[in-house]
Amino acid sequence: MPTRPVKTTKALPVINPNAAGIDVGATEVYGAVPQDRAAQPVRRFATFTQDLQALADWLQTCGVQTVAMESTGVYWIPLFQILESRGIEVCLVNSRHVKNVPGRKSDIADCQWLQYLHAVGLLHASFRPPQAVCAVRALLRHRDMLVTYAASHIQHMQKALTQMNLQLHHVISDLTGKTGLAILDAILAGEHDPHKLAQLRDFRIKAPAQTIAKALVGDWREEHLFTLRQALAAYRHYQHLIAECDQEIERLLAQFDSQVDPATTPLPPATTSHRQPQRNEIRLARTDLRTELYRILGVDLTQVPGLQTTTIHTLLTELGPELSAFPTAKHFASWLGLCPDNRVSGGRVLSAKTRKVRNRAADALRLAAQSLHHSHSVLGDFYRRMRARLGAPKAITATAHKLARLLYHLLTTGQAYDASVFAQYEARYQQRRLQRLHREAAALGFTLTPQGSVS
Repeated sequence: MPTRPVKTTKALPVINPNAAGIDVGATEVYGAVPQDRAAQPVRRFATFTQDLQALADWLQTCGVQTVAMESTGVYWIPLFQILESRGIEVCLVNSRHVKNVPGRKSDIADCQWLQYLHAVGLLHASFRPPQAVCAVRALLRHRDMLVTYAASHIQHMQKALTQMNLQLHHVISDLTGKTGLAILDAILAGEHDPHKLAQLRDFRIKAPAQTIAKALVGDWREEHLFTLRQALAAYRHYQHLIAECDQEIERLLAQFDSQVDPATTPLPPATTSHRQPQRNEIRLARTDLRTELYRILGVDLTQVPGLQTTTIHTLLTELGPELSAFPTAKHFASWLGLCPDNRVSGGRVLSAKTRKVRNRAADALRLAAQSLHHSHSVLGDFYRRMRARLGAPKAITATAHKLARLLYHLLTTGQAYDASVFAQYEARYQQRRLQRLHREAAALGFTLTPQGSVS
């Protein structure tokens, strides 16, 4: 009687023989190299700079040329920079892609699992822009925090005014504008006469002087004046820090290569929403931010409905001036988490929801899509159509997806935005809609007649 052959499992071919795996933590790092490279293929190192340098020395001694590690918080950044300076290729991977078998979770097992997956070529490096872009990105994120801190002190000023029953922030739109700051400075200087304070009103304020004087009648308590003084001083301190960030960002942006010379190829005329600087927009001393972005990117993205100057600057610092890391627009949309994540089992689609990702570029595109609600453009019509059909959340995602594909096309081809192309798509959509209405009317026994054609 013939015996059943024994099944054997073939090992995957090794594609990266000089690969290592590193499990990064807050206080210690575990590294794993191939078994034949060291008597102790797994070693533990502390996270002090000298220990990280020793880890890099050990990897070079073992002949390691590429390393895989997870992007754990911000703990990976110092080690990434040290290994990169040593000429070792670092594959920064998403933790979702390297999950091990349940029940075998340990630091030693994790680094060995990373080393194995990287050796057989099953890991793909996460997107990381060049160092010049990362430097601007770090400053912009820090600037965003400063803007948030400054906004909290505006709330402290409003609270102090409310406690004294001064309704100034209810009759003028911006407490930190020219009129608001002038009145606050006068109050803290000892002037409490409402009519004299109302004379500091700027001519652009819509509220009349009588209304402002009436709003400045209150209970002048010393303790509330003290908190108002400190809140105003803190707000101005953060404004000074923000101005310093703007200077440093301008210096770093000036180091980017120019894709176009604004002097020879002038910037297209600004749209209505870009004629005035936006609130909290970066102030550059040499030029304006829109012109600088046009020089770096080679195309004026502000011509795209919904894309403001601050949004484009965020996209630049998160993506860089070119998108060659993404082969197609589909790869780009997938990385942003703006396309369906189909999960199929047994020939049936279990879920088609988008992946939950934390991506600042995707958030910026979602905000841009949401701003198209009142836009008189083809993209605005698309958003309102999707909103009526799918609801606001899905409409925002669908419109952000369209903006992402449009952004990819403009940056990869260098072509200027042409609204007539989208107008052709809109005309074809209206034609299909008209044909559908004719079919539905015919099915009900009616005939549609264009308005004005009946004598």
